[in-house]
Amino acid sequence: MNNNRIAKIVTAIEFIETHLTEKIDLDSIADAVHYSKYHLHRVFTNTVGLTIHDYVQRRQLTEAAKLLVFSEKPIIEIAAVAGYETQQAFTNIFTAMYKQPPNQYRENEKFYPLQLKFHLGGDYGMLNHKEMDKWHITFATQEDIPSWMDLVRLVIDGFPHLQEDEYILELKRRINSKQALISRDGKIVVGIMLFSYETGSIDFMGTHPLYRNKGLPKAFLDKVMGELIKEKEISITTYREGDKADTGHRKLIQELGFAEAELLIEFGYPTQRFILPKEAAHE
Repeated sequence: MNNNRIAKIVTAIEFIETHLTEKIDLDSIADAVHYSKYHLHRVFTNTVGLTIHDYVQRRQLTEAAKLLVFSEKPIIEIAAVAGYETQQAFTNIFTAMYKQPPNQYRENEKFYPLQLKFHLGGDYGMLNHKEMDKWHITFATQEDIPSWMDLVRLVIDGFPHLQEDEYILELKRRINSKQALISRDGKIVVGIMLFSYETGSIDFMGTHPLYRNKGLPKAFLDKVMGELIKEKEISITTYREGDKADTGHRKLIQELGFAEAELLIEFGYPTQRFILPKEAAHE
């Protein structure tokens, strides 16, 4: 992906962010960045991993969730700010994405984002390589935490109920116990994983959207299975089938060879556990 395309996406995102309280669509964004709407749709989706419609919706709902927790605005006003003509339409989509209606979310007083502003910056040198023969994956250090969190915020869509303060405390613990893996392209963190020696679980796996098709998730999995957890059953949890909040994480896990296991409730959110069959682990 060339720098001109990345610049166009950055411009589109800035336009979206400054018009979140308005009705915005593909046509208005394409006009603002002087791009064909069909071309913008394709490039945006390939870069961000979401369609423009999904990105806008998730950003608007995130800002609405923030207002529910940190303001006293009536829900009908928040619905209008988020671009919905009726409170019922807002309630329906909010409930589908957050798994609780706006009034209950407000009562719980615990904000978490569906989607943060998408940031692109830096030099993505490895994107010019058609294939990567071997990714350099190492144990993370305390010095990696700021850039690690930059990637967490970029892939926040895959991890409902993530609270940054709590996450950073757990990250520090995992770094100290050598259960945090990281990979970089120059100064940019492009892949991260938290895992457990004790249970064999993968507790967090994030890949920079620009590197989704570069084999990084498989490389991390191979590292864990081949060098770190050889005798344990590998497991991971993600969205349940049909969850409207899922932006493709369930599909990625299945493509890596994981098989469906039991349904769970984690932090009040419906999820599903997946396990990696031993025969798949050795392929």
